[in-house]
Amino acid sequence: MYLILFMLGLICIGYFICIAFFVGHGTNFYFIWLFLGAGAMLLAFLIKKGIWAGLVPLWLRRGFVTLACIGGLIFLMVEGCILSGFSQKGPDGLDVLVVLGAQMKSSGPSKALAYRLDEAVRYLEENEAARVIVSGGQGGDEPVTEAQGMYDYLVGKGINPGRIVREDQSKNTFQNLTFSAEFLDKDRERVGVVSNNFHVFRAVRIARKAGYKQVYGIAARGEPFLQCNNMMREFLGVMKDWAVGNM
Repeated sequence: MYLILFMLGLICIGYFICIAFFVGHGTNFYFIWLFLGAGAMLLAFLIKKGIWAGLVPLWLRRGFVTLACIGGLIFLMVEGCILSGFSQKGPDGLDVLVVLGAQMKSSGPSKALAYRLDEAVRYLEENEAARVIVSGGQGGDEPVTEAQGMYDYLVGKGINPGRIVREDQSKNTFQNLTFSAEFLDKDRERVGVVSNNFHVFRAVRIARKAGYKQVYGIAARGEPFLQCNNMMREFLGVMKDWAVGNM
């Protein structure tokens, strides 16, 4: 057991180092891999030296294992739900798209946001009657609002400005969808929510809770190397939104 934990710890710490120094990142969430790796290696050390069995009471060890198993089962179930959104592309003929915001950089949209926008462009080119709402406010490290940056990107890709509506006040997914609802008829219009594949399940569930009657997910790709990090972050996002009643 200690050898498995030690190897898992090394993998987690190695993943953290790759993100921190070679791949790049939009938030500091990736530090979770450092903490998980250090925790796994510490537990491996305690087991190897006999400290775990010698100092921790049996009932506490059994409780820890039980909670770990329950947590693992919940994690797998939620990840399965998240994976169900990966293949969603939405039907043709939707009335409006809502593109959820992500980080804007001084050089333009982050990779994650560019993937969302490229997927929106694909759909809009194939469905010329559809309009699009770009949704996202301005963070402290962003040069412009996400909505403005997305608007500029879409116009640069040839989308008619008259088809684009900017919602520039929202700070999270729940606000993206509730604020965007002011620019559409959520009871009658067919709406496609565009986001990265790992985010689609939660976004659609939030939209339904917000009163969208006919809503469909449209999954853009995610950054391959960061997919594990994004899936872990999304698990926590699903649990948080479920706990506060957003979905």
